[in-house]
Order: sequence, then C-alpha cells, then structure tokens
Amino acid sequence: MDDEAILTLYRQRQPDALAETEAKYGRLCFRVANNVLGNREDSEECVNDTWLHAWNVIPPEWPRKLSAWLTRVTRNLAISRLRESQAAKRGSGEIPLVLDELAECVPGGTDPQKETEAKELQEAINRFLAMLKPLDRDVFVARYFYAASHAELCARTGWSLGKTKTVLHRTRLKLRTYLKEEGLC
Repeated sequence: MDDEAILTLYRQRQPDALAETEAKYGRLCFRVANNVLGNREDSEECVNDTWLHAWNVIPPEWPRKLSAWLTRVTRNLAISRLRESQAAKRGSGEIPLVLDELAECVPGGTDPQKETEAKELQEAINRFLAMLKPLDRDVFVARYFYAASHAELCARTGWSLGKTKTVLHRTRLKLRTYLKEEGLC
C-alpha cells in the first residue's frame, strides 16, 4: 500500500492504518530505534509509541514523506528514552558517541530565544548535505541521523573501518568550516 493510501486511512480514522504502517515501516523504525537504544524491548516499545503518536497527530498533521516523518518521530522518541535510561544509570547505544562526534562542529543549546538560529542551522546543514557526494551524504546521514554503527556503514559501503572513520571525520570538518562561513558556529 502506498503512503497516500495509508494517510487516507489515518484521515478516515481506520484502525487498518496502524497495521499498514507497521507492515510497511515497522522494520525501518525498529532499526532506527535499536541503533539508538541497543535494546530490543525498549526499541519495540519505542516503535509502538511511534504508531500511537502517528494515530494521535494524523490528522491534522499531514506528513509530506511518511517514511521520513515516522523515522524522525521514532528517533526522537528513542533519544528521549535513552536520556531517561541514562539518567537512571542504564542504557547503551551509539547516540552518546554520535552526539559527541558532532558536538565539535554544531552548536547546541535549548534556549527558546535561539529557535530562529536553530532553524537557520537546520537549513544550513541541509544546504551542506546537498553539496556532498551522494555516498558521503548517505554515510553522514546514516551515522548522525539514524545512528548507524561504523560496522554497519562499512558493510553498507564496502569501505574499511579506517576509510569510514576518515570520511566521517573529514565531512565533520567540512561541516564545521561551512557553518563558520555561514556565521553559525
């Protein structure tokens, strides 16, 4: 079933929408959650929370690309769950390492006055990603959005571990330089 048909089921409040979403995107969302959490049970709960969130917000929200919207929701829920588990001295996964790697080139903060800057940063990162070679962009997004491990990236690209780490490092340096040129870092 295509995304428009699934979204129509949500709009009509048909319970089949959840089953169709699970069938089409369940494995993808589980992989995203599991990359962040590293725990099967927590990942399954996170995916179920994604379906609940989708049911509660579609409509009125109408995602342009359902797969991207679902993976973003899953990722955000997984990161929240990871933060909760780390606060209780539990948990594992790639997210702490991924965030540490990006911290050197992307400014952070949760100050409400900086929402405009955050939007500018998002747009600048999107422009930067558009300038990259497709494979470098895919590796960068897989690592820093989907929290793919180095081993997964090596398997995906056929690169050695050293080359994978080097490409990621050089791309982060390029991102930092680009953000400095844009006045965002």
